[in-house]
Amino acid sequence: MDFPLLSIIIFLPAAGALVLLFLRDDLAIRRVALGVTFADFLLCFPLLLGFDTSTHEMQFTETHTWIPGLGIRYALGVDGISVLFVFLAALLGWICVLASWRAIETMVKEFMVSLLAMQTLMLGVFSALDLFLFYVFWEAMLVPMYAIIGIWGGARRVYAAFKFFLYTLAGSVLFLVGIIVLYFQGGKTFDILALMQADLPFALQSWLFFAFLVAFAVKVPMVPVHTWLPDAHVEAPTAGSIILAGVLLKMGAYGFLRFSLPILPEASVYYSTFMLLLSAVAIVYGGFLALAQDDLKKLVAYSSISHMGFVTLGIFALNGQGLGGGILQMFNHGVTTGALFLFVGLIYERTHTRSIADYGGLMKAAPIYTVFLGLFTLSSMALPGLNSFVGELLILSGAFAARPVIAAISILGALLAAAYLLSMFRRVALGAAEVGERFRIWDLTRREVAAALPLAVLVIWIGLYPKPFLTIIGASAEHLLEQVHGVEGAE
Repeated sequence: MDFPLLSIIIFLPAAGALVLLFLRDDLAIRRVALGVTFADFLLCFPLLLGFDTSTHEMQFTETHTWIPGLGIRYALGVDGISVLFVFLAALLGWICVLASWRAIETMVKEFMVSLLAMQTLMLGVFSALDLFLFYVFWEAMLVPMYAIIGIWGGARRVYAAFKFFLYTLAGSVLFLVGIIVLYFQGGKTFDILALMQADLPFALQSWLFFAFLVAFAVKVPMVPVHTWLPDAHVEAPTAGSIILAGVLLKMGAYGFLRFSLPILPEASVYYSTFMLLLSAVAIVYGGFLALAQDDLKKLVAYSSISHMGFVTLGIFALNGQGLGGGILQMFNHGVTTGALFLFVGLIYERTHTRSIADYGGLMKAAPIYTVFLGLFTLSSMALPGLNSFVGELLILSGAFAARPVIAAISILGALLAAAYLLSMFRRVALGAAEVGERFRIWDLTRREVAAALPLAVLVIWIGLYPKPFLTIIGASAEHLLEQVHGVEGAE
C-alpha cells in the first residue's frame, strides 16, 4: 500500500508532542493533546475497515532501508493479531488524556508530552516487522513510563518507578542477547517474517525460548516476576495505570505470539505444559492476593495478574479455541481493566482515599458512576453476556482439550474473581450512604462519561456479538497454529 497509514498513526502523537513544547497555556496543552490522540484514534477506522480478514498476510505494510550494513529496515505491518491492539492503544490514548484533565495539575506540558511519546512507542511495538525496530520501540517505552510514574505518581512513586524500570530492563537485557543470537543463527537478518521461516535446532530454540520468556514474563507479568506491578499501579497516576493495564501488559503476551510461537515452534510445543502450569499458578495466586486487598487499586492490580494468567493459558493451549480466546481476552482485559483503573482514579479524585473500608452507599451518592462501575465489575468477573465471558469460555475450552487437570485448577481463578469483585462492589456501592457523609461526592461529569462510554460499548458489544472480533483474529491465529504444529505434524 502506497499511503503510509501506519506511519501516520504511529508518529502523529510524536508530532503532537513537538507542538506541545511550544505551548504555555495548560488548557491549550490539554486540548491539543486530546485533539491529536482522538485524531489518531479516528485514523484507526480506515485501518480496520480496510483490513482483509480472509488472509493471514501482513497488511498496510511499509518497508524502507534503515541501516543497510546490518540489514536493518524500517518495516511496518499488521495482521489479525496486532491490528486490534493498535486500535486499543489509540482508543486508550485519548481516554488517558480525559482521565488526566483535572487529575494532573502540575507540569501539565511535560505530562502530556510523556503521554504522547508513550503512545507513539506503544503503537510502534504492535506494528514493527523488523526485530531491531521492535526492540527500539520496546525499550524506549521505559523512559516516558518511568517519568509518568516517578514524577506524577503517589507518595512512593520513586521506589515504584525504579522497581518497574529495573525489572523491565533486566528482562530486556536477556531479550537483547536473544535477538543478537537469533540474528546470527537465523541468517543475519532482523526481518521477523524471514526469521519465522528459519530452521533452528531444538537446543538453540530452547535457549532462546527461556531468554525471551524472562522478558515477556516480566511484562505480562507472570509469577514470580510480578511484584513490580502492584507498586507501579498503586503509585502511578490514573492515566499511567490505564496504560499499564490496557497496553503494556499485552506486550508480553504479544511477544509470545509474535516471536516464541512462530520462530521457536518446537520449544513452544515442548515447554507448553510448563507454561500452562505457570499460567494456572498466576490465575489462582493472583486471585487469592486480590481477595486479601483493602486498597481498590491493589485489588484491580492483582486481578490483572490472574486475568493475564488466563491469556497465557489460552496461548499455550496451542489449539484454535485457546489461542483465539487468548488473543480476544488480551483485548478484553485492556478494555475492562483499563476501565476499572479509570473508575478507581475518578473516585480517588473525589475522596483521596483508595481504602474500600472508607466507602459505602456510593449508589445513592453517585448513581451513574455506580452503574458504570457495576458493568465493568461484572465484565471483569466474566458474566455471560459481557466481553470477558467469551474470552474465558474459549480459553477454558482450549485448556481442557490440552490439559484437563490444569484447566480444572484454573477454574478456581474464575470463582475467586467473583468473590473479590462482588465483595468489593458490595462494600463500595451498596449499603448506607456513608460515603456521601464523609466526602464531597459528585456524579460523573460529561467529560468522564465520554471517557467511559466507548469502553462500556465494547464490553457489551463483544459480549453479545463477538463474531467481528473473532473474524479479525481468525486467519492469523489459524496460520500461527500451522507454524507451531507444522514442526511435528500435529493438529
